[in-house]
Amino acid sequence: MAPQSRPPSRMAPLGMLLGLLMAFCFTFCLSRQNQKEFALTNPEKSSTKETEKTETKAEEELNTEVLEVFHPTHEWQALGPGQAVPAGSHVRVNLQTGAREVKLQYEDKFRNNLRGSKKGKRLDVNTNTYTSQDLKNALAKFKEGAEVESSKEDKARQAEVKRLFRPIEELKKDFDELNVVIETDMQIMVRLINKFNSSTSSLEEKIAALFDLEYYVHQMDNARDLLSFGGLQVVINGLNSTEPLVKEYAAFVLGAAFSSNPRVQVEAVEGGALQKLLVILATEQPLTAKKKVLFALCSLLRHFPYAQQQFLKLGGLQVLRSLVQEKGTEVLAVRVVTLLYDLVTEKMFAEEEAELTQDTSPEKLQQYRQVHLLPGLREQGWCEITAHLLALPGHDAREKVLQTLGALLATCRDHYRRDPSLGRTLASLQAEYEALASLELQDGEDEGYFRDLLGSVKSLLKELR
Repeated sequence: MAPQSRPPSRMAPLGMLLGLLMAFCFTFCLSRQNQKEFALTNPEKSSTKETEKTETKAEEELNTEVLEVFHPTHEWQALGPGQAVPAGSHVRVNLQTGAREVKLQYEDKFRNNLRGSKKGKRLDVNTNTYTSQDLKNALAKFKEGAEVESSKEDKARQAEVKRLFRPIEELKKDFDELNVVIETDMQIMVRLINKFNSSTSSLEEKIAALFDLEYYVHQMDNARDLLSFGGLQVVINGLNSTEPLVKEYAAFVLGAAFSSNPRVQVEAVEGGALQKLLVILATEQPLTAKKKVLFALCSLLRHFPYAQQQFLKLGGLQVLRSLVQEKGTEVLAVRVVTLLYDLVTEKMFAEEEAELTQDTSPEKLQQYRQVHLLPGLREQGWCEITAHLLALPGHDAREKVLQTLGALLATCRDHYRRDPSLGRTLASLQAEYEALASLELQDGEDEGYFRDLLGSVKSLLKELR
């Protein structure tokens, strides 16, 4: 059967419905496509804006905030963006990867700096660049500020000094008004010498002038200045005074001026001081005056071989022998024995020094070789005199006599052996000092004073046997 065709009246509505359906589908699809395009393009624009804002914010943070510190080692490591490196690190660009790499330039140099740093520590970095001129200006301002501060401190210090102390000009003016004169040591010594040498000065004024002068001439420079205006000779001439006190204090001044001062010693010997001192010791004088004169003589002779020669020529040993044999002069006897010991050992040390230095003709040694002291002591009977002085009561006096006996042993050995009283005295001293030394040991003194004296006594006894 042939198919039946639909009537045209029924086909028309169906076509219209189909067309509407197709139009609706096309419109729907087009709308979805527009929404899709809007959805794809709008987020992309938003993301771009967000990225730009993030980068701008990161740059601002780089400028205003802090960066993370990268801790390099001795090996090359890649450096991330925005990381800061400590000063002194070595940075390079890897040409193969294009990345920045960093390592320590000298590991030992920066180890202490990195040791205290902690991972994640932030470093304040200001990305603003400074030119060399900016740095110079900043340094100039810094120095200017330091100078200002220093100047303020100086001004404050000066103000404090001015408050506490007055200028010398004002002081001089006040002293002038009070009739007070500021004098140097030289001016003071000149004034004292003039007062001492003035015929109008009383005895008390002369003694006071000499007493004050002794204080100044202890200084070597002042003692030499005393020569420059003739003051030393004035004092030497004072030894001729008829007043014992003037002789005493004049010798006191000379003894202070002679001590370890060769120039003054030479001038004194040339000025006749040695003869005047010996005359006072050889004549009747108060004991206090002889003490001061003996002090001056010892200062003049020590370490001065030329004066020692003149001393022997002038009969100095005879004068001292008479001095120690007087009654009531035990104090002077100890000082004389000490002087003789010093003179003997001086010559011995000069010869030993020449042997050590292998210098057979030094000027000092030649001068000492002209001092024939030991033969003079033997001839003048000092071997017997020294042995008898060992009977002095004081331990200090015995010590000095024992030292002198030992120094004279080579010259006086025969006299010591023929003197029976010396052997008995030494044996008595040995027993006495053994008892005293044992007491020292009981008190815990391993090296006591009496043990040394006991050793000296035993040494002499051994040499005399």
